[in-house]
Amino acid sequence: MSLPIETAGQLAGIFAMPLAALAAVLLDRALGEVSRWHPLVGFGNLAAWLEGKMNRNSLLTGSLAWLLAVGPWVALAFALRPLAPFAVDVVLLYFALGAQSLGEHAEAIVAPLQAGDLPAARQRVGWIVSRETATLDESGVAKAACESLLENGNDAIFGALFWFALLGGPGALLFRLANTLDAMWGYRTERYNLFGRCAARLDDALNYIPARLTALSYALLGKTRLALTCWRSQAPGWDSPNAGPVMAAGAGSLGIALGGAAVYHGELEIRPPLGAGPAPVASDLRRAISLVKNSLWLWLTVLFIITGALHA
Repeated sequence: MSLPIETAGQLAGIFAMPLAALAAVLLDRALGEVSRWHPLVGFGNLAAWLEGKMNRNSLLTGSLAWLLAVGPWVALAFALRPLAPFAVDVVLLYFALGAQSLGEHAEAIVAPLQAGDLPAARQRVGWIVSRETATLDESGVAKAACESLLENGNDAIFGALFWFALLGGPGALLFRLANTLDAMWGYRTERYNLFGRCAARLDDALNYIPARLTALSYALLGKTRLALTCWRSQAPGWDSPNAGPVMAAGAGSLGIALGGAAVYHGELEIRPPLGAGPAPVASDLRRAISLVKNSLWLWLTVLFIITGALHA
């Protein structure tokens, strides 16, 4: 029995935001990232130009550059949204999401790793991590890939969804642009320590709640008790206030050991442990991919439930 047209229209209006989120996720799954003329590539070029013109190793100029890079685009998004709310929301969230791309990068590591082609697996994981990968064994490749996948699940998917749920498409855009500037400017180096501090701190602030919801999602969809224990005991040991909870909960949920030694720019770093259990192998990376995908569907389901409850 079909719903009356009027009732169907009312339901579509009530569930407009979760339906837009679902449409954007399906669009991302079908199309992936735009191969040419991606808006974020253009934004990155703009950010690089601003940094070259304004970086005087100053917190003030860094903050002003952040506002000049992000402010006009977010303001434009808010101005355009009333003209076509659903379409604007879908398009902006689609460009903010990186779920399909993240999964494809991870799958590109799993395939050679399972086939025993370690050189190819090292090359592929080197595309998504900053540590040195030339001497990694199977476990080292799987560990690097799992850490990157779990952490970027928050940056490329769940952070954008959280701010989309609060502010619609402009919120997703705000998060994605802020995250991009943190990736470009948020380093504790002589060049960026002061100039990029605003970008780093704002990204931390925008990520604070989403990261903990991401960690909770990972925990609920795996070894929950172990994940919560790892989150509580291990996350404080990480420098990043947001990556720690996400990766600790994700590693605990999967029942694997991450963290530990890694080589960055020729220097050996001994990082705090993450999770508990054996070192990961190729099959664990595939489980991590499933954990992120299942968390995405959990978020969409919860968004529909919350929207329905608010209009009950």
